Amino acid sequence: MATLRKSNIELLRIVSIVMVLIVHLDGASLGLPEPMGNITAVSGRDWWRLVVESFAIIGVNCFTLISGYFGIKAHWRGFAKFAATCLFYSVGIYLALTFTGLIKWQWTDFAHSVMVFTHTDLWYVPAYMVLYLLSPILNQAINTLDRQKYMWTIMALVAFNLYAGWWWGGSFNATGYSVMQLVMMYLIGQYIGRYGLFGNRFDNRKSYLTIYLIATAAIIAQSLYCNSLFTFAYNSPFVIIASVAFFMCFTTFTLQSTAINMLSASAFAVYLLHKNPYIWGGIIKPTSLYMWESLSLPMFTLATIAFVAVIYLVTVAIDRIRIAITSRI
Repeated sequence: MATLRKSNIELLRIVSIVMVLIVHLDGASLGLPEPMGNITAVSGRDWWRLVVESFAIIGVNCFTLISGYFGIKAHWRGFAKFAATCLFYSVGIYLALTFTGLIKWQWTDFAHSVMVFTHTDLWYVPAYMVLYLLSPILNQAINTLDRQKYMWTIMALVAFNLYAGWWWGGSFNATGYSVMQLVMMYLIGQYIGRYGLFGNRFDNRKSYLTIYLIATAAIIAQSLYCNSLFTFAYNSPFVIIASVAFFMCFTTFTLQSTAINMLSASAFAVYLLHKNPYIWGGIIKPTSLYMWESLSLPMFTLATIAFVAVIYLVTVAIDRIRIAITSRI
């Protein structure tokens, strides 16, 4: 009998990708204000963008923590499934747009859609593939470490990433958009999955939620004085703390839901669909900009929530086709 997926963590997978989508609709579409200490110049709409970005910036880290928590079981079938999913959306979207006449066929553009791991704006796709390929080595190394050595290894890795990467902008992991960031979050997720954050002795959801809110408040405060690239880096200490605390909130309860598991199965597809350059540049970003410029802030907020729901549900509907095809293959 197949093991049931933990719906509490699958719910987090959904929430994480929704956060990624919100970050793209917020900062990536609208741009972020950078007060640089001039707080009196921050308007209500500026505050909205900074606060939303601060609460949602943890999405990518949480998504990777989930991979670490469960552990990647690398196999050629998993490799093929991941590649097929990426190709389904990259090539499929290009073919659909050309057949409907919305874009002009170009052999070069078609070739680029096939080369999804090299010719892509979706940085997470090739980065996650590297993590997948490294996972057998990482898992084997973890198995050789006792808990104390594992903990110190993670602490040293995080400290080096914070100091040499985030603080000094080291090219190996300047802002967290890198394989190094994924490896670090994967190792943290594995540790939590094996030992719990504090050896399973501290599972108070209210405490984790409080930590998340405090860390988020620190991100908001920092955004008033530092540039957005530095503030909202995935390897920022406040972003990492908020990510882990938010993740831990979902480990403090159990849940089983077929509906949640079904929706979570298409979570990564939401990223592949909405961030496809043709969909992103032709639909998602222009729509977000139009809503921002034409609606009041309350109405824009409601419209954004509705837009996120529509994107997710449309992706789920399309992804049922992809699942049916790849499952047969």
